[in-house]
Amino acid sequence: MDVLEPIKQKIYEIRGRRVMLDSDLAALYMVETKNLKRAVKANIERFPSDFMFELTKEEYDSLRCKNFTLKTGRGQHSKYLPFVFTREGIAMLSGLLRSEIAVQANINIMRAFFQMQEALLIVANTQLQLEQIRAEIKQLRTDMNDTLADQNEINELTRAQLDAISDALAELQRQGKHPLSLPEIGYTAIQKRRGKEE
Repeated sequence: MDVLEPIKQKIYEIRGRRVMLDSDLAALYMVETKNLKRAVKANIERFPSDFMFELTKEEYDSLRCKNFTLKTGRGQHSKYLPFVFTREGIAMLSGLLRSEIAVQANINIMRAFFQMQEALLIVANTQLQLEQIRAEIKQLRTDMNDTLADQNEINELTRAQLDAISDALAELQRQGKHPLSLPEIGYTAIQKRRGKEE
């Protein structure tokens, strides 16, 4: 199994940002969550709101529901709302936690964020290509419908012309005239003309 997969599963999207919970980070760094929070609070100037923010109760409850972590009972959950850290905040954490484990964990976390970013770009590119294909198909349908409409118009015009020719031929036949009677030419035609003249 890919070592980054468990980390990717702990990256959430909250307030339009990809973030990780303080408890998940603490587990990866192999420190207690309260110690991680203590270190952050002691260096709070390094963590502006686009690096770290505290979840609201609604956000936390929603996250717990989505991830099936609704355990009930005393002591099951912290009485404090969790902090979440963006990729930049996690990078800032690496300056606070200097253990070998924290350094390796940070490298893996950064790789996981990068892989997720690449995957999202691929999805976005695929969606763009699908939209282009849909637009091309729509244009082809329009062109095909226009062509068929033009063809129907031509067929109707041809049918009307054929009907007119058929009516004219029927009229000529009714009048007793052969529609393809041409003047005779050649030797016999000359003899016949001379015979009429005499």
